[in-house]
This record gives sequence, structure tokens and C-alpha cells, in this order.
Amino acid sequence: MRYRLLGQTGLYVSELCLGTMTYGGGTGIWENIGKLQQGAVDEQVKAAVDAGINFFDTANVYSHGLSETLLGQSLKNLKLPRDQLIIATKATGAMNETPNGRGQSRHHLFNEVDASLKRLQLDYVDLYQLHAFDPLTPFEESLSALNDLVRCGRVRYIGLCNMSAWQIMKALDVSDRHGWAKFSSVQAYYTIAGRDLEREVAPLLLDQRLGLMVWSPLAGGLLSGKFKNADDKGPAGARRATFDFPVVNKDRAFKCVDAMRPMAEERHVSAAQIALAWLLTKPFVSTVIIGAKSMDQLRDNIASTRVQLTEAELKSLDEVSQLPPEYPGWMLAMQAQYRATAPVKD
Repeated sequence: MRYRLLGQTGLYVSELCLGTMTYGGGTGIWENIGKLQQGAVDEQVKAAVDAGINFFDTANVYSHGLSETLLGQSLKNLKLPRDQLIIATKATGAMNETPNGRGQSRHHLFNEVDASLKRLQLDYVDLYQLHAFDPLTPFEESLSALNDLVRCGRVRYIGLCNMSAWQIMKALDVSDRHGWAKFSSVQAYYTIAGRDLEREVAPLLLDQRLGLMVWSPLAGGLLSGKFKNADDKGPAGARRATFDFPVVNKDRAFKCVDAMRPMAEERHVSAAQIALAWLLTKPFVSTVIIGAKSMDQLRDNIASTRVQLTEAELKSLDEVSQLPPEYPGWMLAMQAQYRATAPVKD
């Protein structure tokens, strides 16, 4: 297991992060995503730590708080040293049906960080993330609240999830102007089958030195190797069969699978490991979040850190997964050519 700095912080996180969406179950989407209970959670967390993973990601809305509870209890059950673990959680989603039971108001964020800490049985979280964009709460209010949470020690670093480039840049500017704690990380959907992030957000990450935490690196299991084509529902219990998310161009996805399959067969590994290994070559990726319903799946994902792709293989995968050109990207690339080479003096 290798470790990477989270953005421009001095914090090292493992290149794989254990995600906990499969913990708890319950009603609605959580029943389809996963139902792991305490024994299975303990087994996963132990295996992750033994493999060198020091980074764990959860959220208050996962299984309506049960994911945090199970993770927190697992840390206690396994007697893991707190100072060696990086724990991340989130707030924004609806936790109840009251008027202020969701969003990014100061009221909600202060209430939810306390509730998360109680469920996790922790005094602080290392990374506290806004789970989405709140169209009603001004950034000034949310960022002021997050800054106060950092100052009082309940939160060490702050991050955001699922925002557009202009929203991220605006938030960074607000924090900069007020001298507040700034976002260190962006958690976003990114996969070889869905490279939309590269249009606007990835260049921003590199420019502003933000760390990327990748969610759904296997496109909701579509790149796991369990699906043969776009119409295949996969094996019994496959998440995509009942919860077809995240959105993906399936024709392009299965061209990627066809390209990865011989690479996987040559190495006697899964196509999933090739997909994860491709992500780990990207310079703006700090960590890739892996979640699993079974120990076999978890072990397979962890093994991706040992896969080394050749330059020729990376070129082949980049080409088959390439996004179609869109404006202004193609125009910017064309006009930049006049600065691509230095003038030659005779």
C-alpha cells in the first residue's frame, strides 16, 4: 500500500480508502447497496488495516446513521490506534423530515457533526465533507461554520463532494478572502467508463492542488467483470440490477471492459483490478474509495495496488475511454498550439 498527500495538506492517506456505504442496510436504496452488520464490518475493517489502509469514509446519511455507528463500534472492537487512522464523514442530506433536518446551514452542520461524533464514538473527525451543493445556504454561512468547527477541534480538515468547477472555485475564494479554513479535498465520481470530471474539475484540482477522493471507481459494479454487455443484469444480488447508478454511457463502458479483459487475463487478475490500477496512475487522484459486500470483493480490490500497467496499455485504455470533444475544450486545445513549442532562432 502506498500513501499520498491529501491535496496540499501534510496528511498522508492510503491510495485506497475503505468506503462504508454497504454497512447497515435498512429501507430504500440502502437495502440494495448493502446490509453488512457488525461481525462483517469488523472483518472488513481489520482486513483493510492489515493491508495498510488508514483512510475510512462514511456519511451521516448512509443507512440513516447506522454506517457511522457500525464503523465507530468496529474501531472500538478492534482496539485500533486512533492517531493512526484517518476518518472522514459528511453532512448535507436529509436526516429527518423537519425543516432544518438537511442542508448546510450553521444550525444543521453543528448538529450533525455532534451526532456523527456520537455515533462514531470519536472526539473529532479528520475530514468533514459537504456531501453536495446546497442551493439555499450561502457559501459564507457554510464555510464560516466549517471554519469554526476546525478552530474548536471537532474537525481537522474540510472537503466537499459532487460540485461543479465554478462552485468549488467560488468556495475557495470565499474562504481565502475571509482567512477561513479551505477545502483540502474533492470527492467525486470518476472511472475509466466515466471521465467527465476531466473536462473542468480535474484541471481545477491540479491548479488549486486539491486532493481527489474517487467514488464508484467501478461504475456501480459495471466494471467488475460480472456483466457481459449493456443488457446483462449480472449475477443475483448485483447492485446494478436493482439500483442502476451512477449514470454511465454503457456502450463506452463495455468497450473499456473489452479492452481491460485481456490485460486482466494475462495477469490472472480481475477486470476490476485493471480499472482501479488505471485510476491510480492519475496525478490528481489522492485516493480511490472501495466498498464491498463481501470479503472476496474487498481482497480483490485491495490487490489492485500491485497491478502495474505498461505505457502501451495505458495508451490503449486512454484511447478506448476517451471523451468525445466538447466546446470550449476543443477550441482551447486548438488555440493553445501556438504556445506548444518554443520558437527556433536560426
